[in-house]
Amino acid sequence: MSQSCSIKKCTRTARGLCDCCRQNLCLQHLNEHNTLLISQLHPLTDEINALEVRLKTLNIQKIIGNSHEKLEQWRQECYKKIDCIFEQKCQELHQLVNEKVDQQREELKRINLKITELINAQETTRQDIDLLISTIRQLKTNMNKIERTCFTIDTRPLLTDDMLVVINKPTEHELDLSTLSPAYTTIHRTEESFPSLTNNDRYFLIHQHPDLCLFDREMNIVKQTLWSYGAIHDMCWSSTLDRFIVLGKNNIYLIDENTMTVDNVQTIEERYWGSCTCSDTVLFASTNEYPSSVLEFTLILTIELIREWKYPLTCIKDEGIADTVYNNGNLALMVMSESKKSVRIELRNANTFDPIWSLKLDISNIP
Repeated sequence: MSQSCSIKKCTRTARGLCDCCRQNLCLQHLNEHNTLLISQLHPLTDEINALEVRLKTLNIQKIIGNSHEKLEQWRQECYKKIDCIFEQKCQELHQLVNEKVDQQREELKRINLKITELINAQETTRQDIDLLISTIRQLKTNMNKIERTCFTIDTRPLLTDDMLVVINKPTEHELDLSTLSPAYTTIHRTEESFPSLTNNDRYFLIHQHPDLCLFDREMNIVKQTLWSYGAIHDMCWSSTLDRFIVLGKNNIYLIDENTMTVDNVQTIEERYWGSCTCSDTVLFASTNEYPSSVLEFTLILTIELIREWKYPLTCIKDEGIADTVYNNGNLALMVMSESKKSVRIELRNANTFDPIWSLKLDISNIP
């Protein structure tokens, strides 16, 4: 038995089942449904064409601009290190030659003084003359050797590989910890050791009670020095100063990676410090208090206070800044609330301290 069209008030006989609406329709309404579906293709074509135009006008340089800038900065830093090694070795060459020249100069002065004394005394012997002739002959021989000096320079090629720079594709999902490789090695530290650590491109610095230790990439201690300056609240590396910066309870210290000497920065007023981070020209240091402040210090020529960001701009009265990280003109702050027992991360412009975004973490800062 034939069915009627499912469209209301239509009395015609159904001629087919519409796949999109699952209704039995007459021939006219089947054609209308088909026409309606076809009409929806045209806007889709317009959207595809618009996307093609966007793709053609895409500014690739703008997209990779920040990443390219980081690569350029890495290249300049590599050049700088090579230039430093070159200058150091040139100084060594000059020093080696100058030592021999200085010895020769002192000997010439001594002989000249001896001859002057004999002339003034108007008295000499054949033995004196023979000794002077022999000495002058030796000085000539020494001068010939200096002029013919040729150093042997042993150089090794600069080892490079693709892993010096790794470009990671952007990820749209959160980090999957299961994809991390197993631990390469572990450094066991005592409970008396302060937890802060930092690194440059050669070493990383940690406190391993009772010493401050530099580890290489193979996790071997290469240098260490006794730390007798009290608690360490944070530390960071300054490429401008070529020093590690260590935040004590009330003082700021500079650590030389070559000599491991510890210098107290005397020009900075005593504060109760919490965390620190560096740009190329500025040290950012937060105070360990409620509410916290963020102080900026110039790293050019001398370390001097530039300005201080205070409550209520930094955080509210019962909040403190637990950590700070600088990157690419922005400052990330980990802010803890004492009353709400909550933690959030804020990203702010490092120059104006204007907020960019804030993310509340699903963790509690106080047990």
